[in-house]
Amino acid sequence: MRPPRALRSVPLDERGVALVSFCGHCGTRPEPSALAAQPSRVCGHCGLGLVLHAGGDVAPRRDQPFLVVDATLSVCAVSAAAEELLGIDETQAVNKHIADFLVPADANAPSAEHLLTLLIEVAGGSGEPRTTVVRPRHEFGVRFRARIGSCGSPQAALLVLI
Repeated sequence: MRPPRALRSVPLDERGVALVSFCGHCGTRPEPSALAAQPSRVCGHCGLGLVLHAGGDVAPRRDQPFLVVDATLSVCAVSAAAEELLGIDETQAVNKHIADFLVPADANAPSAEHLLTLLIEVAGGSGEPRTTVVRPRHEFGVRFRARIGSCGSPQAALLVLI
């Protein structure tokens, strides 16, 4: 007979969606018990990324490429999978403008500023998660669908390439 499991509260985002914790480098989702026992916010799996939180409908899966962008449109984190996919190094990308790496897929569309506006809104804590299409800045035949939603702490936009 198994012992009863302890009940635990599930934190929710402002939309009422359960928050998921994940590493800002490898995307691993630590167990809630591991988070409670760990005094540091550094990922216990890879030891490189900070543990962030996002709604379960936005949070990346392990090894899924993603970037974290603040309200000034500066890159705060680049996952290992995004480094490989985009051919960038996180140490060189952090604190640079997101447009140095990703731009709207159709730069000539009237809504070309939509990506940047969306990132600012989401990083500021407003707006529902959305999906858009982006491309690497210097490549024209490559397109990625991107899921953009809020993450934290501190508050930022999470751009997951899907």
